[in-house]
Amino acid sequence: MNDLARCSKVAAQTAKVNHMSSSDLENRIRRVTSDLREETTIPGQVGSPRPVEQRMAETSTPAVSVGVIDDFEVAWTRGFGTLAAGAAPATAHTPFQCGSISKPVFALAVMKLAETGTIDLDADVNEYLTSWRVPANDGWQPRLSLRQLLSHTAGTTVHGFPGYPASGPWPTVPDVLRGAAPANSQPIVVDVLPGTQFRYSGGGTTIAQQTIVDVTGKPFPDIMRELVLDPVGMTDSSYQQPAPPAFINRVARSHPWNGTETSGGYHIYPEMAAAGLWSSAADLARLGADVMRALRGKPSKLGLASETVSSMLRPQLPNQEVGQDFVGLGWFCAGKEETFRFFHDGWNHGYVASMLMLPAIGKGVVVMVDSHQGWMLRGEITAAVAREYGWPALKDVPEISDIAPDIAYAGSYGSANETIRVTQDGKRLLVTFPPQQPLPLYPGMGGEFFATAINLRLRFAGVDPARPSELTIVTGSKTETFTRAD
Repeated sequence: MNDLARCSKVAAQTAKVNHMSSSDLENRIRRVTSDLREETTIPGQVGSPRPVEQRMAETSTPAVSVGVIDDFEVAWTRGFGTLAAGAAPATAHTPFQCGSISKPVFALAVMKLAETGTIDLDADVNEYLTSWRVPANDGWQPRLSLRQLLSHTAGTTVHGFPGYPASGPWPTVPDVLRGAAPANSQPIVVDVLPGTQFRYSGGGTTIAQQTIVDVTGKPFPDIMRELVLDPVGMTDSSYQQPAPPAFINRVARSHPWNGTETSGGYHIYPEMAAAGLWSSAADLARLGADVMRALRGKPSKLGLASETVSSMLRPQLPNQEVGQDFVGLGWFCAGKEETFRFFHDGWNHGYVASMLMLPAIGKGVVVMVDSHQGWMLRGEITAAVAREYGWPALKDVPEISDIAPDIAYAGSYGSANETIRVTQDGKRLLVTFPPQQPLPLYPGMGGEFFATAINLRLRFAGVDPARPSELTIVTGSKTETFTRAD
């Protein structure tokens, strides 16, 4: 049984109806929203619990919205703060710009078209494109598929897009593809052999956007509303850029740094599939729960077959496998069995967001923030939800223990290339690589020490356990052994 099938089996065994009273639910929400713990430079060590409102003030973040999924259903949603200084309160239904979360939502629409036979995921997109074509390189014509474009394996350029002032001017999508004025990004071309490696490319997603528009003959926002937004009931959401006035009056404004609102309130993104979705925490939570139910083969409003959703959550390159971090079709994936998760983050001008789902246990969370300075609130809120709802650990964190008092680690250690010095300072060691400053090391499990400032791990060895005679250092891809010199 593969990991995705195992996810569905575990989910079926663990699903249950939530009969929690409103007062019990409010207590859960209160525990989550008062338990934000700022990360430190030491893995596994976090700051003291603080309420979300305090962390918002500390990070100059006017608005935050949260959606929590439990047992494959939306458990609760909540908004905090205001749309802008002196503006109306933010709610769970306040639209924020989603940034790159636009991409997996778009991928769901592509998969619906593939299910109906409207498009072939593995066909050359130049067979579909009419308003623009993937250009040849020095007489060589690259062949790209929608599967490659959705999985960032097409070898296309342009990582992301900065957006355009609300006052304009705004390019058309063909302008963006060509890099023609008034586009502010480079032409989108192929400069890596398609299908051979992962390279994140919003440019590739924009090629896919134009492909779907040319195939259907419909405006892109209409396609997304018809295939995804309306079926799922995402009434707070729109891909329209710019959005209509009645919609835009409800949105959280963009605040890149220091709580200062962007001129015009937000940027415009013609690259709608890559970065153009406006949505709320409530809508994205509803979508995430629906996708997890579809994966289980249960009725879902989206209407995708279980095998179709499962295919989106599989590695797309031969050197990738479940259990590692990889990109599927639209979604990033990591973990296995009960920790298997699909997710995506978003970062537009003045907005950050995250969406993470664990389909084996039917849990997930959406966090939306209208400030770059508040980017870390995504992780802090996600961690608070994980603690309250009993999520399994999603990553291994080095456990910090005490330094053994009867082991003489301190001393000089030499290799053929250099001599380093180890000293002890309370519950940490300091290792000095001349002419660098001393680097703090913290004790982990099994006698290993690790640095937090750089990627470095150290292990002592020797015949006498009380006085190590050598140490091995692993930093990046380099491993080197040093022998005691004193």
